[in-house]
Amino acid sequence: MKRRQALKNIGLGAGIFIVGPSTLGLLQSCKNEPEYDWQPTFLSASHGFTLKKTLDIILPVGDTPGASDLNIAQFIDSYMDEVADEKSRKRFEQSAGAFARAFKTEYDKEQGEGKEEDFEKMIKKYLKATPAEKEEYTKRNTETQDAQQQQSEMEIDPDAGSYTYLTTVREMGIWAWKNSEQVGENVLWYDPIPGEYIPCGPVSELGGAKTMSL
Repeated sequence: MKRRQALKNIGLGAGIFIVGPSTLGLLQSCKNEPEYDWQPTFLSASHGFTLKKTLDIILPVGDTPGASDLNIAQFIDSYMDEVADEKSRKRFEQSAGAFARAFKTEYDKEQGEGKEEDFEKMIKKYLKATPAEKEEYTKRNTETQDAQQQQSEMEIDPDAGSYTYLTTVREMGIWAWKNSEQVGENVLWYDPIPGEYIPCGPVSELGGAKTMSL
């Protein structure tokens, strides 16, 4: 059961992301930072470039705000620097490095030289993998983590690490998007002073089937 739970956790981003008051406060503090001159504080410049490119594809600008509109890359970088524990920071950094190696193998160039279509293909490869492929990635990741207990600087498998990295970025990105003030008030169903409890009623009068903002 312990191994099965470990596989499940890794498939969900390895439990890196923990929500609490400090996380919500950090999300709000990042919203007003200028996006154009952002320099990562936790990640390297190339990893920061990849994080931003990845989020722009997962959460593009459209009829609703995108990742760049909400400074979600800045939030994730700051979260790893200020909130995450040491184990989670190291795991995220290692998975980001694994993605960089997989990118290099795939395109024979550094991730900092990547184009949007390159990142789109990488995201599709890992996040739209078959169930069998995802199970293999998580299995390899678990085996690597077991080995790391004996050899702490051992590199994680590029494919398995890339899957974990993209899964974590997607989870954190979507959470930040849904919990941002701009989306909560202008996109989701926002009612700052909720009224009576209505267990059954017309959709048109109950937020138009939108998720309610917390």
